[in-house]
Amino acid sequence: KKSEQELKDEEMELFTKYYMEWKGGRKSDNISYANIPRFYYRLPAEDEVLLQKLREESRAVFLQRKSRELLDNEELQNLWFLLDKHQTSPMMGEEAMINYENFLKVGEKAGPKCKQFFTAKIFAKLLHNDPYGRISIMQFFNYVMRKG
Repeated sequence: KKSEQELKDEEMELFTKYYMEWKGGRKSDNISYANIPRFYYRLPAEDEVLLQKLREESRAVFLQRKSRELLDNEELQNLWFLLDKHQTSPMMGEEAMINYENFLKVGEKAGPKCKQFFTAKIFAKLLHNDPYGRISIMQFFNYVMRKG
Protein backbone atom coordinates (compact mmCIF):
# COMPACT_ATOMS: atom_id res chain seq x y z
CA LYS A 1 0.00 0.00 0.00
CA LYS A 2 1.03 3.59 -0.70
CA SER A 3 1.55 6.05 2.08
CA GLU A 4 -0.63 9.10 2.47
CA GLN A 5 2.17 11.38 1.22
CA GLU A 6 2.69 9.24 -1.91
CA LEU A 7 -1.05 9.41 -2.65
CA LYS A 8 -1.01 13.21 -2.28
CA ASP A 9 2.05 13.47 -4.53
CA GLU A 10 0.44 11.25 -7.16
CA GLU A 11 -2.80 13.23 -6.96
CA MET A 12 -0.90 16.49 -7.38
CA GLU A 13 1.06 15.06 -10.30
CA LEU A 14 -2.15 13.92 -12.05
CA PHE A 15 -3.83 17.24 -11.30
CA THR A 16 -0.87 19.16 -12.77
CA LYS A 17 -0.74 16.90 -15.83
CA TYR A 18 -4.48 17.25 -16.58
CA TYR A 19 -4.49 20.95 -15.81
CA MET A 20 -1.58 21.60 -18.18
CA GLU A 21 -3.22 19.52 -20.91
CA TRP A 22 -6.44 21.42 -20.46
CA LYS A 23 -4.77 24.83 -20.30
CA GLY A 24 -2.15 24.31 -23.01
CA GLY A 25 -4.11 21.91 -25.18
CA ARG A 26 -7.10 24.15 -25.52
CA LYS A 27 -5.44 26.37 -28.13
CA SER A 28 -4.12 23.52 -30.22
CA ASP A 29 -7.45 21.67 -30.14
CA ASN A 30 -9.45 24.66 -31.25
CA ILE A 31 -7.72 26.42 -34.14
CA SER A 32 -10.41 29.08 -34.43
CA TYR A 33 -8.39 31.16 -31.93
CA ALA A 34 -5.77 31.60 -34.65
CA ASN A 35 -8.43 32.98 -37.04
CA ILE A 36 -9.67 35.75 -34.78
CA PRO A 37 -8.18 39.01 -36.07
CA ARG A 38 -6.37 41.30 -33.71
CA PHE A 39 -8.49 44.38 -33.11
CA TYR A 40 -6.55 46.37 -30.56
CA TYR A 41 -3.10 47.83 -30.98
CA ARG A 42 -1.70 49.91 -28.17
CA LEU A 43 -0.73 53.47 -28.98
CA PRO A 44 3.01 54.05 -29.16
CA ALA A 45 4.55 55.76 -26.17
CA GLU A 46 6.03 59.24 -26.50
CA ASP A 47 9.58 57.89 -26.43
CA GLU A 48 8.87 55.50 -29.34
CA VAL A 49 9.57 58.09 -32.03
CA LEU A 50 9.72 55.67 -34.96
CA LEU A 51 6.37 54.10 -34.07
CA GLN A 52 4.84 57.58 -33.64
CA LYS A 53 6.05 58.62 -37.10
CA LEU A 54 4.80 55.36 -38.63
CA ARG A 55 1.38 55.92 -37.08
CA GLU A 56 1.21 59.51 -38.37
CA GLU A 57 2.28 58.47 -41.87
CA SER A 58 -0.17 55.57 -42.08
CA ARG A 59 -2.99 57.85 -40.92
CA ALA A 60 -2.07 60.44 -43.58
CA VAL A 61 -2.01 57.79 -46.31
CA PHE A 62 -5.39 56.45 -45.15
CA LEU A 63 -6.94 59.93 -45.23
CA GLN A 64 -5.48 60.62 -48.69
CA ARG A 65 -6.97 57.37 -49.99
CA LYS A 66 -10.37 58.22 -48.50
CA SER A 67 -10.31 61.73 -49.96
CA ARG A 68 -9.57 60.33 -53.44
CA GLU A 69 -12.74 58.21 -53.13
CA LEU A 70 -14.86 61.33 -52.51
CA LEU A 71 -16.65 62.91 -55.43
CA ASP A 72 -15.35 66.33 -56.37
CA ASN A 73 -17.57 69.22 -57.46
CA GLU A 74 -17.26 68.42 -61.18
CA GLU A 75 -18.20 64.77 -60.63
CA LEU A 76 -21.22 65.80 -58.54
CA GLN A 77 -22.35 68.20 -61.29
CA ASN A 78 -21.94 65.43 -63.87
CA LEU A 79 -23.97 63.04 -61.71
CA TRP A 80 -26.76 65.60 -61.31
CA PHE A 81 -26.78 66.24 -65.09
CA LEU A 82 -27.05 62.49 -65.81
CA LEU A 83 -29.81 61.99 -63.24
CA ASP A 84 -31.75 64.94 -64.64
CA LYS A 85 -31.29 63.70 -68.21
CA HIS A 86 -32.58 60.20 -67.36
CA GLN A 87 -35.53 61.18 -65.18
CA THR A 88 -38.70 59.14 -65.62
CA SER A 89 -41.99 60.92 -66.19
CA PRO A 90 -44.48 61.79 -64.81
CA MET A 91 -43.05 64.15 -62.22
CA MET A 92 -44.39 63.80 -58.71
CA GLY A 93 -45.45 67.37 -57.97
CA GLU A 94 -42.26 69.38 -58.32
CA GLU A 95 -39.98 66.41 -57.76
CA ALA A 96 -38.14 64.63 -60.59
CA MET A 97 -38.19 60.83 -60.30
CA ILE A 98 -36.15 57.99 -61.80
CA ASN A 99 -36.99 54.32 -62.28
CA TYR A 100 -34.62 51.41 -61.68
CA GLU A 101 -33.81 50.88 -65.36
CA ASN A 102 -32.71 54.48 -65.86
CA PHE A 103 -31.01 54.41 -62.45
CA LEU A 104 -28.78 51.59 -63.73
CA LYS A 105 -28.08 53.47 -67.00
CA VAL A 106 -26.91 56.50 -65.00
CA GLY A 107 -24.76 54.17 -62.87
CA GLU A 108 -22.96 52.88 -65.98
CA LYS A 109 -22.29 56.40 -67.28
CA ALA A 110 -21.45 58.10 -63.98
CA GLY A 111 -17.94 56.68 -63.58
CA PRO A 112 -16.09 54.34 -61.25
CA LYS A 113 -16.30 56.53 -58.12
CA CYS A 114 -20.10 56.56 -58.32
CA LYS A 115 -20.46 52.81 -58.91
CA GLN A 116 -20.85 52.08 -55.17
CA PHE A 117 -24.09 54.14 -55.03
CA PHE A 118 -25.90 52.42 -57.87
CA THR A 119 -27.00 49.22 -56.16
CA ALA A 120 -30.40 47.59 -55.79
CA LYS A 121 -30.08 47.91 -52.01
CA ILE A 122 -29.69 51.70 -52.13
CA PHE A 123 -32.51 52.02 -54.68
CA ALA A 124 -34.80 49.96 -52.44
CA LYS A 125 -33.78 51.99 -49.38
CA LEU A 126 -34.89 55.20 -51.11
CA LEU A 127 -38.08 53.74 -52.62
CA HIS A 128 -41.18 55.22 -50.96
CA ASN A 129 -44.79 54.52 -52.00
CA ASP A 130 -44.37 55.63 -55.62
CA PRO A 131 -47.01 53.90 -57.78
CA TYR A 132 -44.49 53.61 -60.65
CA GLY A 133 -41.64 52.16 -58.56
CA ARG A 134 -39.38 55.20 -58.82
CA ILE A 135 -37.19 57.14 -56.43
CA SER A 136 -36.70 60.88 -56.07
CA ILE A 137 -33.64 62.16 -57.91
CA MET A 138 -33.13 64.80 -55.22
CA GLN A 139 -33.27 62.24 -52.40
CA PHE A 140 -30.75 60.03 -54.20
CA PHE A 141 -28.42 62.96 -54.88
CA ASN A 142 -28.61 64.06 -51.23
CA TYR A 143 -27.85 60.46 -50.20
CA VAL A 144 -24.73 60.45 -52.39
CA MET A 145 -23.58 63.78 -50.98
CA ARG A 146 -24.01 62.55 -47.38
CA LYS A 147 -22.39 59.14 -47.89
CA GLY A 148 -19.77 60.09 -50.45
